[in-house]
Amino acid sequence: MRLWIKSPLAILAKGAEGGFVVDNGVITELVSSGASPSVPVDETFDASSHVVIPGLINTHHHMFQTLTRAHPNAINKELFAWLEALFPIWSRNLKPENLRLASRLALTELLMSGCTTVSDHQYLYTPGLDAAMDIQAEEATALGIRMTLTRGSLNLTEEDGGNAPEGGVQDADTILADCERVIGRYHDPRPGAMLQVAMAPCAPFNVTKRLMVESAKLADKYDCRLHTHLAETRDEIDYCQSKFQCRPVDYLEEVGWLTDRVWVAHGIHFNDDEVKRLGRHKVGVCHCPTSNMVLASGQCRTRELEAAGSPVGLGVDGSASNDNSNLMEGVRHAMMINRLTYDATVTHLDAFRWATEGSAACLGRSDIGAIAVGKQADVAMYRLDELRFSGAGDPLAALVLCGAHAADRVMVKGKWRVVDGMPLGIDVARLRAEHGAAARAFLENI
Repeated sequence: MRLWIKSPLAILAKGAEGGFVVDNGVITELVSSGASPSVPVDETFDASSHVVIPGLINTHHHMFQTLTRAHPNAINKELFAWLEALFPIWSRNLKPENLRLASRLALTELLMSGCTTVSDHQYLYTPGLDAAMDIQAEEATALGIRMTLTRGSLNLTEEDGGNAPEGGVQDADTILADCERVIGRYHDPRPGAMLQVAMAPCAPFNVTKRLMVESAKLADKYDCRLHTHLAETRDEIDYCQSKFQCRPVDYLEEVGWLTDRVWVAHGIHFNDDEVKRLGRHKVGVCHCPTSNMVLASGQCRTRELEAAGSPVGLGVDGSASNDNSNLMEGVRHAMMINRLTYDATVTHLDAFRWATEGSAACLGRSDIGAIAVGKQADVAMYRLDELRFSGAGDPLAALVLCGAHAADRVMVKGKWRVVDGMPLGIDVARLRAEHGAAARAFLENI
C-alpha cells in the first residue's frame, strides 16, 4: 500500500515540504511544496497539523533502572557513590518478571516520546536472568519498535577489584557463550532489520581485560557492534591509570576496541589527543546530557568529536540517573547544555542531528535516521496545540525550545505505532499499576 503523508506543517527534510510517500515500509518519494506524488497512492494522511521529524534513535539506556527512579538511597550522588548505593538493591531484586515490566515501560515511554529505534545496555545478570535478551526481544517485537539488543556483562566483583556485587556478575565463559547464542538467534544485518545485536561489557572498572578482548573477537567474527561506558567520570580516569597504567582510550586500543564498530557511552573526559584518535578510528560517542547533569559527571565534547570524525548520537541513559525515558526531552537538554559548553550557535538542528543521523551511525545503520528516499519509514509527528507552543513562529525550533515531550503519531517501518498520543496495543494504566507494584519491592527491600 502506498501512503502519502501529505503537506506537513513543517518537516525535517529538504525537498519534502509537500510530504513523502511510504511503500512497503520504505520512503519511496519526497513531494515538493504544492506537488503531488508521481504515482497514484492508495491512502493519504493529512499532516497539516503536524511537525514531522525522523524517528528518534536512543543509543544508550538501562531499562531495568526504571524500577529505582528517584530512589532515596541514591539521589544527590555522583556516579561511583550512586552505583554503590544501587548495585546491592538491583542485585537482590532484579528478576525476569520485573525486567519484563521495566523493559515494557521504558520502550513504551521512548516510543511515546517519538523514538523508533532503541538500544538498551542490559549488563546486570542476576541468578535466573539468563533470558534477559529474549525478554527484551519479545517486548520490542510486541510493541513494534526497532531494537539493538545490547548484551551487556559484568564479571568483576568488589572482591576482584571491580565495583559489582557478587549477585550481579557472570563468569566470562558464560557471558561469551550467551553472546554467541543471542547473535545467532536475533542479529539481523539486513537493511530494515527490527532486531540487531551488540556486545557490551559494562565498563573498564567492572569487567576483565579478557572479556573485552574476546568480545572484540566475536564482533569481528559475526560483524556486530561493540558498546561500553567510557570516560564518564574523573574517577574512571583515575581507576584506569591505577589499574592499567594508562587512560581509558589507551586501554580501549589495547583491548582491540579502537575501531569503527564501537560506540561508547558518555565520553566526557577525553583530552585533545584522545578526541583526535577516536575520530580517526570513527569510534561513535553517545552523548547522555540528562544523566550527565543529574550525576554531575561533566559535558561531552560533542563539537570537537564530530569535527574529528566521530559519530555523535544521543541517549537517555539509565532511568535511575535520568529518571525518565524521554528522548525528545533529551534533545532539548542536549541543545541547552551544549550552548553552555560552547555558545548560542549550537542549534536545535544540531540536537536533532545527534538524535537521528548521529545515533544511526553509532548503531552502524545507514537505513534509518533521515526522511529520505530509500530510508525506512520511521517518523515521529508532533502537534503544536498545547499552551506551551502558543506564539511559536518556527515549528521545528518550537519542538525543542518550547519543550515538546510527547508525539501525537509515531510510525515504524511504515506502520503506525502511536496514534493520538497513545501506543497501540498497550494498556498504559495497567502497565503503570503493574510496574509500580514491582518497583515497590526495590524500595522496601533495601
